Amino acid sequence: MKVLSRLTNAFPLWVLLASLLALYQPAWFTWFSGALIPLGLGMIMLGMGLTLTVDDFRGVLKFPGWVLTGVALQYTVMPLCGWAIGLLFQLSPEYAVGLVLVSCCPGGTASNVVSYLGRLDVPLSVTLTAVSTFLAALLTPMLTLFFADNRLEVNGAGLFLSTFQVVILPVTTGVLINRFCHRWAARVLPAAPLVSVMFITLIVASIVEAGREAILHSAGRLMGAVFLLHVCGFLLGYLMGKGLTRRERTARTISIEVGMQNSGLGVVLARANFANPAVAIPSALSSVFHSLIGSALAAWWRGRPELS
Repeated sequence: MKVLSRLTNAFPLWVLLASLLALYQPAWFTWFSGALIPLGLGMIMLGMGLTLTVDDFRGVLKFPGWVLTGVALQYTVMPLCGWAIGLLFQLSPEYAVGLVLVSCCPGGTASNVVSYLGRLDVPLSVTLTAVSTFLAALLTPMLTLFFADNRLEVNGAGLFLSTFQVVILPVTTGVLINRFCHRWAARVLPAAPLVSVMFITLIVASIVEAGREAILHSAGRLMGAVFLLHVCGFLLGYLMGKGLTRRERTARTISIEVGMQNSGLGVVLARANFANPAVAIPSALSSVFHSLIGSALAAWWRGRPELS
């Protein structure tokens, strides 16, 4: 169990190493492509569902204001920042749309791990991730259409269908398995986080490999835009969360949730609904940056007492 936990908690390192290898040894990751990418994301979402119970969703009733604040910031701060940063950095249409797409995705499952590492409010983090994930079937396609439709043609119906298939179905399946086959779920649950980390790492490395030339060609501007997107998410999530909830621990948890996107979903949606493969690259870079920043924040907050 300790080994599994340590390997899982080191997920930012695996993502970073795999991304660097994909840039300099791209042949190592060419096999993970096509249908394996949405399948991998489905496995990640299934693993998340296995960790959830009906009681987790009852958390919405206990602290509705905190959940509403976190979800509202997730689907307002990030899309607005993604749209504005794309304009600020004068990104090409495919990169700008890719940045908007990942900014409109729900909170990532990695945020729950980071909240745990930072000694934050894990039940709140899980509830925020679950609620934003279920809302993604509607809000991610709708917000992407709103912010990106004038830059590149967006398949709204395709985005909705893809989100439903790779998010709602596997998460719901996981919750039902946990509810009705709890003993079996309890046996596989210890390995589920590490399996999710493995698939996240492979998805990111595969997209970095596929867009290797484009990344190297415009690395500075594109990386700067993705990095700034997540800095804004973490910072504004914390400041606005603190202002609205008046609770330090809650604000820190909301910051992690807002700043960390489900980049794997962004990759799958981009691959399935846009002809230009470059649209998926911002999502791949996003996974690297939000993992590193989130982990650094967790380490920083872990060693510092809460102010309130």
